[in-house]
Amino acid sequence: MSDVLVLNADLGPLHRVSLRHAVRMLVRQVAEVHEARPDRVIGVWPVPTVVRLVTYVVTRWRHSRGPGWSRAGVMARDRKRCAYCGRVASTIDHVLPRSRGGANSWLNTVAACYPCNQRKGDRTPAEARMPLRVVPVAPMWDSLP
Repeated sequence: MSDVLVLNADLGPLHRVSLRHAVRMLVRQVAEVHEARPDRVIGVWPVPTVVRLVTYVVTRWRHSRGPGWSRAGVMARDRKRCAYCGRVASTIDHVLPRSRGGANSWLNTVAACYPCNQRKGDRTPAEARMPLRVVPVAPMWDSLP
């Protein structure tokens, strides 16, 4: 009941907002009521279930390139599971250590538990004889939880 769907001006879905946020959008006249509950009103507006933006918002960036690298993003991508043993991860490990030129990138970092990260140390997984259970990939916007 409290979530309101926001549609772009071309009627494409964008996201959901709270009822309070939707009413603010109506007051600021950046959106119009597209669908509503006919039996309830807030001020002069029926209680919206769907609002449509007045002007089109470009969203190409969400589909063209994935999100920027972040520690939280790596943990979300790997679902907080260690890439070496599968236990709950608490830290980030660089596949090619930073001391050897490894970068903070999606393809060079994985989630790891503290014991595995300490055991691997400043070595590659092959040198430490710790094969990766998952291959690191660069996620797209829609694949992150």
